[in-house]
Amino acid sequence: MQKQVIEFAGEPVGIVVPDENRLKFIAVKFHVIDLDEQRFDSPDDVRLAISRLVAARNAAPAAHV
Repeated sequence: MQKQVIEFAGEPVGIVVPDENRLKFIAVKFHVIDLDEQRFDSPDDVRLAISRLVAARNAAPAAHV
């Protein structure tokens, strides 16, 4: 497998590249940077992690400045 673009909500947010018999996620959008360089078993696992990350951020109370 070569690199593969990962899209979320119709927007490219990163790529996965083969690394240590898994797939390393390289984030290209700030809202998924927390997952940068993490390794996953499949592109679907990356998308699931992104969904969970976005859901957790949307559920968190907004910080007041």
